[in-house]
Amino acid sequence: MTTQGTSPIAGPAVLAEVVRSGFVEGRHRGSLVVLAADGSVDSALSLGEPGVPVFPRSSNKPMQAAAILRTGLDLDGELLALTAASHSAETFHLDGVRKILAGAGLTTDALQTPPSLPLDQVESEAWIRSGGHPEPILMDCSGKHAAMLAACVSRGWDTATYLDPGHPLQQQLLNTFQQLTGETVPAVGTDGCGAPLLATSLVGLARAFRAIVLADPGSPERRVADAMRAHPEYVAGTRRIDTWLMRGVPGSMAKMGAEAVQAVALADGRAVAFKLEDGGYRAVGPVLAAVLERMGVAADSDTLSRIASAPLYGGGRVVGAVRAAF
Repeated sequence: MTTQGTSPIAGPAVLAEVVRSGFVEGRHRGSLVVLAADGSVDSALSLGEPGVPVFPRSSNKPMQAAAILRTGLDLDGELLALTAASHSAETFHLDGVRKILAGAGLTTDALQTPPSLPLDQVESEAWIRSGGHPEPILMDCSGKHAAMLAACVSRGWDTATYLDPGHPLQQQLLNTFQQLTGETVPAVGTDGCGAPLLATSLVGLARAFRAIVLADPGSPERRVADAMRAHPEYVAGTRRIDTWLMRGVPGSMAKMGAEAVQAVALADGRAVAFKLEDGGYRAVGPVLAAVLERMGVAADSDTLSRIASAPLYGGGRVVGAVRAAF
């Protein structure tokens, strides 16, 4: 904390510690917000500066998916979950992306995602061993891009410029995002996939997740929540935190974002969102498990411990861990 005169100025809080051989060798600072079931901020559980704008990165995808449905595109089930995904490029993910594109009469050539290797290390190593190389479809956002393209085809909008912030599709995404977060977007950037990236506060992010989970059945927002919860492997992958959480905590909707962002909404209307300032993804699991435990979230016996596990190695053996610090 720094001071200006006699008035304290709040800053990011220490959310995790890096402990090696019993010695704290590093810390991950950030901000975290918890919303109560009625949507109010739970000040006893919130830390840092959750009202300061951040780029939520891929945690924005559930809102983007809802906006895509609002254009009139008809997707459901695993393909809708894939629209909100940061997928691992497992075979079923790639098949789903091709299916979305084929439904619009398109091929993978229409994708404007940058060529990439699979996000998941196991899949990436297998792809390289098979002689594969970076491709646009392997990029973890290709499901979202495929759905964006399909929406453009269904509305007769230009597909070559679908990533332009002024494009009708992106304007729909902007309007939906502002409605669900309850905030005016303070900044627009470019995400890693090339799509416009909308900023909001962690409070706004948690508010949007809560609104999606509590939306009326059959609405675009609720369809996104239901698809993600029914098909969590399509949202992430078989070896990913979001999948484990949505499988282990019935009714939860979870979505990570790059630079160590995580948001979760529960079926009862409670929600949490946090960001680690240094983008240290290794601390996301420990922080997420700790805040869910403090919220009293019930999970199966293995889910939270699995999410919290972040061991440190020395000489090929475990000598410490990244652990939550609150």
